[in-house]
Amino acid sequence: MQFLNRLCLVLLWLAAPLAAFAAVNKNDPYLLVLRGAGNIALVVASILVVIVLLRRGHWRSIAGMLLVLLWCLPPVLMSAAHVRFELRKHAVLSASAAEARQLGPHFMVGYSSFPEIARLAEQGLIGGVYVTRHNIRGRTIEALRAEIAALQDKRRAAGLPPLVVAADQEGGIVGHLAPPLTKVPALATLTGLAPGDQQARADEFGRIHGRELADLGVNLNLAPVLDLKPPVRRNRLDFHTLIGQRAIAADPAVVGTIASAYVRGLEESGVDATLKHFPGIGRVRDDTHHFSASLDTPVKELEATDWLPFREVLSHSRSALMVGHVTLTAVDPDRAASHSKRVVEGIIRGKWGYQGVVMTDDLVMGAIYQNDVCRAVVEAINAGVDMLLVAYDGAQFSRVFSCALDASRQGRLDAAMLRASAVRLELRSPAAQAGAVSPDGRTLGIVIPAAPRAPARGS
Repeated sequence: MQFLNRLCLVLLWLAAPLAAFAAVNKNDPYLLVLRGAGNIALVVASILVVIVLLRRGHWRSIAGMLLVLLWCLPPVLMSAAHVRFELRKHAVLSASAAEARQLGPHFMVGYSSFPEIARLAEQGLIGGVYVTRHNIRGRTIEALRAEIAALQDKRRAAGLPPLVVAADQEGGIVGHLAPPLTKVPALATLTGLAPGDQQARADEFGRIHGRELADLGVNLNLAPVLDLKPPVRRNRLDFHTLIGQRAIAADPAVVGTIASAYVRGLEESGVDATLKHFPGIGRVRDDTHHFSASLDTPVKELEATDWLPFREVLSHSRSALMVGHVTLTAVDPDRAASHSKRVVEGIIRGKWGYQGVVMTDDLVMGAIYQNDVCRAVVEAINAGVDMLLVAYDGAQFSRVFSCALDASRQGRLDAAMLRASAVRLELRSPAAQAGAVSPDGRTLGIVIPAAPRAPARGS
């Protein structure tokens, strides 16, 4: 019995700092599973431990009193973290109408609470929403359709443009709304077909996704993946990117053929595509969901391989371009491509002449969030990124938006970049798409020349 008592005390000593750490970081995306009931359970457990320690007289010794005080910390730290979170949220919700009009269109947010996202939408603090599996779990497709329609109704009532509504339906292992939507195979499954059959099937996949998403009220699909398939899975710690399973092929010509047909089917069904993840993560070893990562390949080699599908599809579509959180070391070794002016303004806008919508990958990913997220937000806006994505944990929106808000008030945002971005977003908004095509059927707004096709590699 004495041994068990000592063991329990040792465990309490070990658990106390862990409980305090969880409490002070209660709003961290890595602790998302502890929110709500988990937070309550931690507070209740801390109080119960304190009561037991006091009843057993541990307060009579210095060590015992220190242990009691340690277990008093989690409720206090959690309360302080909650207050800080609420104050930041209040500051964002108190932004002026002018600030909301200037900054709001540049943010796309995932959500769990409809009342909270509706308030952001009504105040113009966001330009888009992201719907995923937790928005459909335990609900009917009709309920989500009605919810999206209600958000758009609130925007109209507030005199604001329609929201961009995005989903992540790549096919294969990434189809966050399937079921109840149709589970479509990965585009990589088409590589063994003849080129004509590849295009026909990819077009069909795009039309299936497009029809179902448009019917739901989604107008932007975060697909297709244009990263080149790596030869082998080189990183055993890659649990989330899994690009080897998501990429279409290793041959850029095959990727361009299949992706172009898929995008065509998607667009003709009323949904825009998003090409990802520029500058390409097929060669990257580390998972940017959790770690910083570098792409060390020379630019000339990337231009002749990895970037060919991006340039090809951009040249004849109205697709958005998602920039990933990898550092393109040959161009900008000091920051990820998603907030690098040398990459966005220098290559995508300048060298390629692309004037469509550029968006970041999820800012809640570890490569950004575990570093200086405010720096990334400000630099992304100043680099000419049009839309910043906060997808996995929408609760982080207040922190991300407050970074932009503070920078705006301090005069650290590039006004010219914001104006140019506002024009691009207006041209590509759902309301403007009806007039986004010229009389001869060409998509407007993209002046990027098509890159030469790479020769097909041997089987």
